[in-house]
Amino acid sequence: MLLHIIIYKSSGWGNSMDELKEKALAAIDEKKDLFLDLSDYIWDNPELAYLEFKSAAAQIELLRKLGFEVTEELAGIKTAFKGQYGHGHPVVGILGEFDALSNLSQEAGIAEPKPVVNGGNGHGCGHNIFGASSIAGAYTAMQYLKETGKEGTIIYYGCPAEEGGSGKAFMARDGVFDELDCAIAWHPGNANSVMNVSTLANEQIRYKFTGKASHAAASPHLGRSALDAVELMNVGVQFLREHVIPEARIHYAITNTGGMSPNVVQPYAEVLYLVRAPKNPECDEIRQRVDDIARGAALMTGTKLEIQFVKACSNVVPNNVIAQEIYKSMNDVPIPEFSDEDYEYARAIEATIETKGSMYSALARALKGEAKEQFLKMLESPLYDKVMPFVPFDRVVPASSDVGDVSWVVPTAQFNACTMSAHTANHSWQQTAQGKSDIAHKGLIYAGKVLGETAMRLFDEPETVEAAKQELLERLGGNKYVSPIPQDVKPAPLVSE
Repeated sequence: MLLHIIIYKSSGWGNSMDELKEKALAAIDEKKDLFLDLSDYIWDNPELAYLEFKSAAAQIELLRKLGFEVTEELAGIKTAFKGQYGHGHPVVGILGEFDALSNLSQEAGIAEPKPVVNGGNGHGCGHNIFGASSIAGAYTAMQYLKETGKEGTIIYYGCPAEEGGSGKAFMARDGVFDELDCAIAWHPGNANSVMNVSTLANEQIRYKFTGKASHAAASPHLGRSALDAVELMNVGVQFLREHVIPEARIHYAITNTGGMSPNVVQPYAEVLYLVRAPKNPECDEIRQRVDDIARGAALMTGTKLEIQFVKACSNVVPNNVIAQEIYKSMNDVPIPEFSDEDYEYARAIEATIETKGSMYSALARALKGEAKEQFLKMLESPLYDKVMPFVPFDRVVPASSDVGDVSWVVPTAQFNACTMSAHTANHSWQQTAQGKSDIAHKGLIYAGKVLGETAMRLFDEPETVEAAKQELLERLGGNKYVSPIPQDVKPAPLVSE
């Protein structure tokens, strides 16, 4: 096995894979326009969590056109679906996302903030590219299964509402991913790197206060201010921050201030909280303390309180076995060649970024020797055109992803592919602007091939899948997946009520 790997890495593209794998990967190039058009269509129609009806329909149409068997409304979610091909094991899942973000509308292909629609939605996290590329990867794996007649099943999962909705967590709670032997995913990013990290679990809660309206000057004593309750709650949580673990995060947004009339005691007010911590139990314990603070604010103001659990997601459980397979594929698939125009556009975007501190800066501190030197040199370019060194899991990043719930159920690993300039921040107008660029399109095709080749590796080496399952069991240490979302909570668009 070791000799095989050495030959694989040292030989060129023409000799590194057998003809059937090469033919399967070439299928992406043959259908390239379908995947790029899908990505651009989803970019043109940015839809928020659980409202991605056009985006879901376009993907379903393409999956059927490509020959996948489609199942819709997974876990009772109208925009969750899957496309499946093959039979038997290993059953490999490829995850895809396609939801947008609010208030990130932006014209494509320019280097200045200019919304298409003021206050409109936009793909400021690249999920238009994410879903299209994942379908491309699943299509490659399908071609390989067809050509070889191997036993194995490939499934593309259309997963809605990653942004603030934890679609995969609801799907995992309802057993959607139980059929898998392993799962792979990717995400648009600044660089080509394996995402071999853990993330923070989170819980999102809506606190609704109901008071009593009254004239704020003539009879304030008859009123009970719901807005006062929200403000007192927020003050209480500020004091809580000193007394939680350092890795925890507590965010909030006041979603209903009670109206536009300061001369009325506000009878209604709402605040939305997002609590994060490295593990589900830690997150739940902090959230219960926030609940108590809300109850105290209601007591202090004489208002009534309704607590609505909105959603939650688990921390990611990394898997070195699958991550290493992805890393091999990332090095075997040719990295996109960026044109002079690509570099010119990337430099124009970089000129708009005042603080150059990409999410990869933390990685530099984890690397040593030649790997660190290589990485620091890559940071000097407006576009990353190499594969970052592989780093075994040793970090928790201060972010959350509902991929975490999948990773508790089956061995799961992820990677980034370069689809934007070096220091572009996620959830920014700059990222939205680059979503239809040649840079993004090249990253889409590259990521699709990496996903496809990784799936082919897993079909060829079922023993690798078994080793990944064993690693997951060891990391869980006897724990079983317990959904952090109560059974009576249903997925719903995140809107103020």
